[in-house]
Amino acid sequence: MKIIDKIDGMKRLRRRLAEPVGLVPTMGYLHQGHLALVKRARAENPSVVVSIFVNPTQFGPQEDFDSYPRDTNRDLALLGKEGTDVVFMPSVAEMYPEPFNSWIEVGKVTERLEGASRPGHFKGVTTVCAKLFNIIQPTTAYFGQKDAQQAVVIKKMVADLNMNLEIVTIPTVREPDGLAVSSRNTYLNPHERQAAVVLYQALSLAQQLWSQGERDAHRLRQEMIGLVKKQPLASIDYISVADTETLDELDMVNPPALVSLAVKIGNTRLIDNIVLQ
Repeated sequence: MKIIDKIDGMKRLRRRLAEPVGLVPTMGYLHQGHLALVKRARAENPSVVVSIFVNPTQFGPQEDFDSYPRDTNRDLALLGKEGTDVVFMPSVAEMYPEPFNSWIEVGKVTERLEGASRPGHFKGVTTVCAKLFNIIQPTTAYFGQKDAQQAVVIKKMVADLNMNLEIVTIPTVREPDGLAVSSRNTYLNPHERQAAVVLYQALSLAQQLWSQGERDAHRLRQEMIGLVKKQPLASIDYISVADTETLDELDMVNPPALVSLAVKIGNTRLIDNIVLQ
C-alpha cells in the first residue's frame, strides 16, 4: 500500500495504476461504513485509491473542524487489511494553496435540507470532490447512502460537468440497534448513544406507515416528529419526505421517496435516511 501526500506524486502514480480505478473519498477516522465502500471498490476494480482529507471548506464557522476525530495510524492499518493500493493524504495547504479562489457550486438540490442548515457546506463538498476527481481520475467513486443528499449533489455535478466517472452509492451500514455508523457517534456519551437510536426508530415508523398504505407525506412527517419529540435529549433540525432526485418536499408519496432527518442528540448533530421503494 502506497501512501501519497503530494498532488504531483498522486498524478505520477496514477499513470501506473491498472484500470479501472475505484476511489473512496473519506475524511478519515474510518468505520464499518467506510470499509464497506472500500470492500465494494476492491471487488470491482484492480486498483483502489482511498483519500483521507478532513476538508475545512465544508465546515461552518461554528462546526467541529478542529475537534473532528482523527486517527491516521488506525486508518492506515484498516485500509491495509482491506487491500487498498493507494492512500492519498494531502495537507490543507496542498489542496488549497494560497491564493485559492475557485469554487464549484451546484444549484437547487443544495438549497434545502443540509444546505439550508449548513450554508456553504456543499460548496466545500463539491469543490473538494471535483479536485479529487481531477487529481486521481477514478473510473468509479463510491459514496455512502447515509449522506444521501451529498450523493445526489455529487451525481448532479458529475452529470452537469460531463465528468468522466461513475458514482456508486452503497447502502447505509448500521449498528445492531439501527443507528447509522458515523464518525460523529464517538461524540455521544452513553446516555446520548442510547437516545440516538430515535433517528432510526423514526425512519422505521415512516417505513411501517408506508407499508401499511399511508401515502400522505405530511402525516409521515408529523408522526416522525411526534416520536422524536418524546426523546428528551433530541432536538429536531429537519424531517423531510422528498423526491429522491430533486429533493423537493412531497405532498403525496410516489416511490421512490427519500425520508431523511437531522437531529441533535445533546450537542451532536446526526443525520440518517431511508428510501421508500
